[in-house]
Amino acid sequence: MDDLYSNQEARLRFEAYSRLQASAVAFGESLAIPEIVAIGGQSDGKSTLLEAFLGFRFNVREVEMGTRRPLIVMMVHDPSAETPRCRLQEEDSEEYGPPIVPETAVAAAIKAMTEKHLAQTGGTVSAKPIVLRAEYAYCPNLTIIDTPGFILKARQGEGESTPDDILAMVKAQAAPSHRLILFLQQSSVEWASSLWMHVVQELDPEFKRTVVVASKFDNRLKEFGERWEVDRYLSAAGYLSANVRPFFVALPKERALCSSSEWRSQIQGVDRDVLSHLQHNIAGGFDQERFGGSIGFGNLKRYLEEELAKKYRDAAPATLALLQDRCAKLSAELALAESKLHAMQDVTSLRTAAMKHVGQLAGLFSSMLLDGAATPELVQQGYTTEEERSASGLSQWPGVQGLKDPPHAQLQLFGGAAFERCMSEFQTAVTSLSFPGVAQAHVANVVLAAGLRGQGGAAAAEQAARQVARAQAKALLLPLLDTAIARLAAVLRRTWQLAVDHAVPEDNPMRPYVAFNAELRAAFQGCVARMEEHCAALVRHELEVATSAFARRISLATLSLEDDADEDENVPPGQHTQVLPDRAGHSIPPPTQILHERDVHASQMTVPETPSPDVLAAKRNRRHNLARQATVGAMKAKSKQHGEGQYSSVHRLAEAHFMHIREAVAQESAPATLKAAFLEPISRSLATDLSVHLFARTDQHFMSWFTSPGAVEVMHAKRDALARKAEGLIKCKEDFSELARCL
Repeated sequence: MDDLYSNQEARLRFEAYSRLQASAVAFGESLAIPEIVAIGGQSDGKSTLLEAFLGFRFNVREVEMGTRRPLIVMMVHDPSAETPRCRLQEEDSEEYGPPIVPETAVAAAIKAMTEKHLAQTGGTVSAKPIVLRAEYAYCPNLTIIDTPGFILKARQGEGESTPDDILAMVKAQAAPSHRLILFLQQSSVEWASSLWMHVVQELDPEFKRTVVVASKFDNRLKEFGERWEVDRYLSAAGYLSANVRPFFVALPKERALCSSSEWRSQIQGVDRDVLSHLQHNIAGGFDQERFGGSIGFGNLKRYLEEELAKKYRDAAPATLALLQDRCAKLSAELALAESKLHAMQDVTSLRTAAMKHVGQLAGLFSSMLLDGAATPELVQQGYTTEEERSASGLSQWPGVQGLKDPPHAQLQLFGGAAFERCMSEFQTAVTSLSFPGVAQAHVANVVLAAGLRGQGGAAAAEQAARQVARAQAKALLLPLLDTAIARLAAVLRRTWQLAVDHAVPEDNPMRPYVAFNAELRAAFQGCVARMEEHCAALVRHELEVATSAFARRISLATLSLEDDADEDENVPPGQHTQVLPDRAGHSIPPPTQILHERDVHASQMTVPETPSPDVLAAKRNRRHNLARQATVGAMKAKSKQHGEGQYSSVHRLAEAHFMHIREAVAQESAPATLKAAFLEPISRSLATDLSVHLFARTDQHFMSWFTSPGAVEVMHAKRDALARKAEGLIKCKEDFSELARCL
């Protein structure tokens, strides 16, 4: 017993295994732990062999077919555990339950866990393993996975697919290359009649990681009488390749429970009895030099321990390199955690870094609008006109039908280019507006109301035309201006997002602070909203000014007709004035020409070559009176003759007013106002406005964007955990070389 379970060499190995297992735990899945997967047919002795490795019995044999799940037994060598400490890992958890006392109750606990799980899944087998952790002074540090035995036919009440399900489950457990396959077959079965050897050949065709075990060897001994029979069977000549070394194991058959020490003593007693039988009860004995090391459980146990030690030794260089790399990464993680913890408590550093970030972002945003910044990655993020309309939610210009796409509509533009294209689209929309029809009742209301103020004739018609033109200009142009403002604001927001994506790389120190970045985004949105509001007020004022200015200009032009006529005495009226198209495409003379087109004789009169000032003054007064009388007389005459003459004149005059206002808004006032309201604040004060919003705060308020309640404590705990982990790994790395020699 001392030689098999308690020898000094085994203890040194156990200690090495324990330390290396600790390293593997620290690595997680980075370091593959050598494990053993026991496979074979039902009742081939896998569970009894498992109990032999453990050094104590837990009555798993009594379960028989009660468990249909893989059983992962993690053996932990603990010199202080003279009594086994066994615990089952809880389902769907990394935690282990309380110790199972006595250890012989482990099998019943496994069976209960299996039945509960299968009741939930509705199957008869499950690939989800049960994990048993066994800490004991007489077991090695290794992991054995006991799999359900292969069967040819399902039992009554089980699904027909049960044999295939078990086969697939076992293959999955034995497939990983770091696992040794322990294949058990009863010695009473001839090598040529093996039912499951083909499974091993599929998993490990060259048997490089397979150990073949002929179990229940004591049953076969009764059939041997002479040496040649024994040697032929032990060699498996013609059935197993030369590199395969089978082991022949017999274990105690006594099913009555006994103490752990008695169990270990019985195992070694059976080994001695088998060897004695071969030596003394077989005629000529057997080839002990060739096969002696393959007889008995003790030799199998030592061989597996040596194989595992060899695997650890073979992996030692890579393991050491992995340990060093992991230590370096842990040190870097620890330094980063220290830096973050310091930054979370250093408001000055955070303010400095945040200010720098805001300045860079505002600068990039301004350059993208004003200078272009045409980098390839940004160009790919631009929008076509249709995409831009869809993103802004404004797909139409109010009151405009059939508007053609602006130049460069299919190009992916952003920033200043997209801004300019949108401006061009707005101008096209404005200039496509036609003067709408005006109800005669509207004109009559204005003209007749003028009579209460003592006005009439041409003055009333002129006032009506002005009011109609101004009302129509405001009604049609204001929606277009509001749409332009919203579209341009959408371009700004899109450009800001591109600037954020471009200016904030993965390693930017501000990227992890979600709350701060959200506040920065809100600050920019607020700036744009204020620009929109200011711009809306400006364009309304500019439109008011534009309509009033044109009304006054046209009115004054009417009153100063004589001056114009004197200066261009021999020039036909209207020759130097702009001619505008009406809705039907016909030319519309300017309002001055409309009012005075009937005063033909006045405009064609000649004057002396060197008139005196008195003569000129008299002539102007006379022409003025004649023009007004002619206009009023013509309108009255036409009204009497046609009924709607005055309405037509007012309509034509209003249309001329409208066209002049439209052209002024499209080409002069609106573009200048829109650009000034958006671009000037961005280039002049965006960074300042953002900084005031973000940094004109108390330290406590500012830090609330970077640290949630309890965040510092969490960072302290994380830093401390990393420090402990790094310290343990460094100690493990330092001890590794010394421990490897014990293998």
